[in-house]
Amino acid sequence: MNRRELLIAGSACLLLPLSGRADGAILPRKPATPSNVRAIAMETSANKPNADLSNWRQSPQNHFAFHRLPSEIATARIPAGTTSATFPRSSKTIDAFSLRLPNGSAIDIERFLAATSTDAMIVLSDGQLVYETYRNGMEPTSRHIAMSASKAIVGLLTEILAAEGAIKLDVPVTKYVPEVANSPYAEVTARDLLDMRVAIVLDEAQEKSYAQSVGWEPPSDRKAGFQSFVSRLRGPAWQRGGAFLYHSANTDLLGWVLERATSCKVQDLLSEKLWMPIAGDDAALTLDWDGFPRSAGGICATVRDLARLGQAVSLDGTFESRQVFSSQIAPSLASDGDRQAWSSGQWGESFAPISRNMSYRSGWYTVDAHPQILFAMGVHGQNLFVDRKNKIVMAKFSSWPQPVDGRIMWLTHAAYDEIRKML
Repeated sequence: MNRRELLIAGSACLLLPLSGRADGAILPRKPATPSNVRAIAMETSANKPNADLSNWRQSPQNHFAFHRLPSEIATARIPAGTTSATFPRSSKTIDAFSLRLPNGSAIDIERFLAATSTDAMIVLSDGQLVYETYRNGMEPTSRHIAMSASKAIVGLLTEILAAEGAIKLDVPVTKYVPEVANSPYAEVTARDLLDMRVAIVLDEAQEKSYAQSVGWEPPSDRKAGFQSFVSRLRGPAWQRGGAFLYHSANTDLLGWVLERATSCKVQDLLSEKLWMPIAGDDAALTLDWDGFPRSAGGICATVRDLARLGQAVSLDGTFESRQVFSSQIAPSLASDGDRQAWSSGQWGESFAPISRNMSYRSGWYTVDAHPQILFAMGVHGQNLFVDRKNKIVMAKFSSWPQPVDGRIMWLTHAAYDEIRKML
């Protein structure tokens, strides 16, 4: 999310209907594939000239462009392993789904999918397929952009690398990226970046430069990437280690930290640690003008593989009887977020219609209900929900007309809650 979208989030979520509260062992490695700078590893929308950098995130163009990116956006490939692309079928069903709304009316599954501009959705129970649908030209092998749900995936990757000793989360990021020593990030740690516990304040011109630097908007005359942008920032952070304050630049910088700590590209780390052992199809990661990856929002994956990742989280790092990552990571994501930082932070009140008992850890949101729910979230309706206790996962890609819509957000959470009750 950029600053404009963040302001929209702060206002739109307040429109949520309060009466509707819903508290409620690794595979053999493939040979490494070098990542070409500005190469295209994902289908683009060259045959749809009306979708370009100026409008690809607007409706109606986003219904197509979210799974066929504008040709100006380059991507790097994230190779998958040999996992089967399909799931065993469950005997359970959500055919009788009926969600009662605060006004007393009810909607069935088709009306829910339409109301939330669904592009693809999967529901798993105990790793078995309960429900699967594709719309707006999507197919099972289509890669859809995850937007800020990418932060949860990169956060999980970071936790894996930290557990393996490849990166230290509690030292200043300048140990890895000295280029930001004079910037607002000078005293910041990777943990601060992961948990959105650092506040940087950018003026309007800087926000525009940031948005252009990541390669998602028409560039200025000088095509400068994110690393150039963040290295030129000056001054201290407004706040560090306090309340939750969200900015996507934090996760983009985290990607640079990961690359310096490991001497590997983010896309290759994602492949080795997650896609090779878990995924059934290759993914992609968008690149900026200099070929640097967009860690904050650029992962493009199939909805099946997003669900597989959720399944691994629900099983505390296990996938198909293999321990893919430490069994301590998922419990930490759910339990180690700072509840006070969230409640006093930027979105504490905005999310109150969903729950007042929440936290944020390494890109993952936790709802402290019974049972506890982990979820990843991106603008325009990208979601991954994980019920670790009951092993129920819902992955959903969408193309909402607006980046953030409080009523649709509530509806999506309420629908997941209803689906869990049915299973």
